[in-house]
Amino acid sequence: MEPVFRTLEIAASMAVRAAGTKITFEGLENIPARGGAVVAINHTSYVDFLPAALGTRRRKRRVRFMIKAEMQDVRVVNFLIRRTGTIPVDRQAGAEAYAQAVHALRAGELVGVYPEATISRAFVLKEFKSGAARMALEAQVPIIPCIVWGAHRVWTKDQPKQLRRNKIPFTVRFGRPLLPHATAPELENALRDQMSTILRQLQLAYPHPRGEYWVPEVLGGGAPSLDEAKRLDEAELAERARRAREHH
Repeated sequence: MEPVFRTLEIAASMAVRAAGTKITFEGLENIPARGGAVVAINHTSYVDFLPAALGTRRRKRRVRFMIKAEMQDVRVVNFLIRRTGTIPVDRQAGAEAYAQAVHALRAGELVGVYPEATISRAFVLKEFKSGAARMALEAQVPIIPCIVWGAHRVWTKDQPKQLRRNKIPFTVRFGRPLLPHATAPELENALRDQMSTILRQLQLAYPHPRGEYWVPEVLGGGAPSLDEAKRLDEAELAERARRAREHH
């Protein structure tokens, strides 16, 4: 039953209703009814995990997300991590988290990962890390591509949160499973191709007013280009490193 996880599911559903958010789920049949699978999610928002998890819940499945280990420093978050099977990832030494993820996959769990690792300020796919493909191959489980679109309008980098009743619609689409029958680079390329296609389809089907900060540059929006977003990411990392040096 996992009472803490169930409490979170109820709270998430209530939060979605309170915000007036309509989530459209597509491709739920691609989520396996049983057995392990990597759920690879695009990353444009701090709340991408929520609609993705609500989607798998419709198939009576729960996702064990991989999240940055720093979140353990927040007491309430650490409590939830320890009681929901969440896998903390130390970005400087990720071997332990990788091993935990493979173990969970072999035990029949869904493991949620962000192949881009960090939020895309451009709202298009960044370069992928290889972890999703490698763990799927090692555990011999499929990868389920998952695209969430609309959540970045609620809470993303460099923009104020929109957590009031805003009625912002989300779309979540689960793509066809990618079987672990290739090399890691081949599987990663196939994953990126499918996720890119789905993301583009959802973006085109969603209203995209010119100039809006949440609309990608390629659709006439105000979001930074990939190159600009990369420079912002590098500046953020440099500032974080400076603060760490001052702290120590």
